[in-house]
Parts: sequence; C-alpha cells; structure tokens
Amino acid sequence: MRLLANSLPAFLLLAVAGCAQQPTAAPPVSRTPSRTQNPIGFDSNDYPGDDALPALRRHFAFAGYWLTNPPGEHQNSWRGKRDVLLRNDFGFLVLANGKFDAEIKKAKRSGITAAALGKKDADAAVAAAQREHFPARTIIFLDQEEGGRLNADQSTYLLAWTEAVAHSGYLPGVYASGQPVDDSPGKTITTVQDIREQVAARHLHEIAFWVYQDACPPANGCSMQPPPLASSGTPDVAAWQYAQSPRRKEITRACAKTYAPDGNCYAPDLPKIMLDLSVAGSPDPSHGR
Repeated sequence: MRLLANSLPAFLLLAVAGCAQQPTAAPPVSRTPSRTQNPIGFDSNDYPGDDALPALRRHFAFAGYWLTNPPGEHQNSWRGKRDVLLRNDFGFLVLANGKFDAEIKKAKRSGITAAALGKKDADAAVAAAQREHFPARTIIFLDQEEGGRLNADQSTYLLAWTEAVAHSGYLPGVYASGQPVDDSPGKTITTVQDIREQVAARHLHEIAFWVYQDACPPANGCSMQPPPLASSGTPDVAAWQYAQSPRRKEITRACAKTYAPDGNCYAPDLPKIMLDLSVAGSPDPSHGR
C-alpha cells in the first residue's frame, strides 16, 4: 500500500497506499497458494473493477476496502462496491485514511485540536461504514502512514480516533508499521509497539492491528506463498501486509526478483493491476461480511 519517502529521517517512515500511476511492466511469476496457509488478500488505492473480481477471487480471500479517499486521492473508487465484493465471496479489511503529522499541525494552527480532528475523522469513517452497510462490530482500521514512535500530536489524534470508533458500535483497528527503527541508543521501536504501550498505560479500548512489514526477511516479497502470519515480528495481529507496490528497494533487496521489473507487485493473471499483499488469520479479517 505504501511508498517510502527516502528523504525522511529513519524514525519517520512513510508508505503510501497503492499508487495511481499506470504500470508498464509484466508481472512476475506467481504461484497458486496452498490450501494449508493462512488466507491472503490484496489492497490497492484503486478499485480493480467489477470484471476483475472473479480472477482476483481465484487467488485472494479478502480485499482492503477504503471507506474514505485513499492517501493522495481526491475520490474513492471503492465506494458502493461492498455488495459486488460480497457476491464474489470476498472478506474485508476495512480502512479509513488518517492524517499526516503536518496535517494535524496545520489543523492546530487553525484552532482544531488533534483530539477534535481525530474524533471528527472517526465520525466520518463510522458514517461511511454505515452507508456501506458494514455490520456492527466490523473492525475499521485507521491508516497510520507515518512510522516509528509517534509524537504527541500523532498519538493524541490516533487515540482520539480509536476511542471514538470504540464508542460507535464498530471496533477500532490501526494499520501501522512493524518495521523496527532506532529509538534510543541500542534500542528500536515499531509503531505498533508504541501504540500498544500507550493504550495499556492509559487503559484504553483494545485495538486490532494490521501491520505492514515488507522487509525481506521476514517478508518474502511479491509471492502467492506468503510467510506465516506469526513471522511478521509483531505478535497477535489481525493481518500482515508483506508486499507493497512499489517495493521499498532499501529493505527488499533479498526478494527483489519476486517483484516485476518496475518494482511493483501485480495480480496473477491480471498484469495491469498493481497490488499490496497481506496474510491474515481469517478470510474476513475485519468481520465485515
């Protein structure tokens, strides 16, 4: 789902969901998943189209489903597509776009606190989930693009969002980095670890996690034979995004050949659809059916 901004410092990792650019290269060879592995799914900024769903369903059990405009987009092509995905027997990873640190600070300068902004965005995500007819207790994942330890504004925004969703009849989740980064001399931190520590310290509602960690290893690249969910390096997660489009070159050298020459991951049999790949413990990780 994401693109690392190489210009950022190590403690601030960016990954931007499924690019809107058009692919130019053929897909790498992919293998049909075994029946014994955990279910795998795909996500992308752009809805792949109704006609592509039967072919995608041959390989994937679930799909990432945007409730709001994906990062960098001005419209949401997933809107209104829940029913057709259901008819094609897909499960869901339901997600809503979060705010970058710069956006939170900009709102503060205009008089909107980080907490108020988090609640406002949560209310919008809940309203969208209701419009899309997702049932109560569906897990909605907040797309937290910036990684490493969150600063005070980011934490306030994120936890205001998750608490508001927890009081809505839906369940809060967060899509966040499981990539360890330097935190202090001799120590590392992941975003998921940071959030979990804050939730425990403040006695807040439990959060489900969809972790992104595409470094090879533990990830194995653009493969239909995903690594075991437990190998992500982050325990007790609902899903693990193990391949991103485009690949992050500095951490995927060991699995570079699994990606297409242009660095993207493409759907088997659908060479024009670039995807991110996730493995989960359920064919419907958000329980959104």
